[in-house]
Amino acid sequence: QVDLVEFGGGLVQTGDSLRLRCLMSATRSDTMAWFRQAPGKEREFVAGVSRGGDFYRYTDSVKGRFTISRDNAGITLYRQMTDLRPEDSGIYYCAATSSGTVTSRPFEYETWGQGTQVTVSS
Repeated sequence: QVDLVEFGGGLVQTGDSLRLRCLMSATRSDTMAWFRQAPGKEREFVAGVSRGGDFYRYTDSVKGRFTISRDNAGITLYRQMTDLRPEDSGIYYCAATSSGTVTSRPFEYETWGQGTQVTVSS
C-alpha cells in the first residue's frame, strides 16, 4: 500500500501564488494528478502528469496559471499555482493511477491522499 500526503494548502488572497506538494510513501511510476473539490460540488480534475513526466494535461480554467511536475525520483508531485482566484478554492487531492494515460476521471485513480485545503479570498 502506497500512501499519498499533500502539503502546502492555506489561505491566500486573489492574485497570490501557492505551491502544493504530494509525497508518496514509496517510489511509484504511476500517472499522477491533482483534483479539487469545492463545497457542494463534485471532485474535478485540475492537472495530471504521465509516468515519465513527459506529458501534461490541465483543465481549461487553470491553463497558463498552474504548473504540474514530478521530481526525478518520482516520489514527489508538485504543483505551482499562480494568479489564484476565489473559484480555485477547495480541497486539493493528489491521486495516482496505474493507467498509462492521464485520465480526468476520478474513478480511474486507485490511490488518494487526504487532501489539503486551499482558500482564496477576494
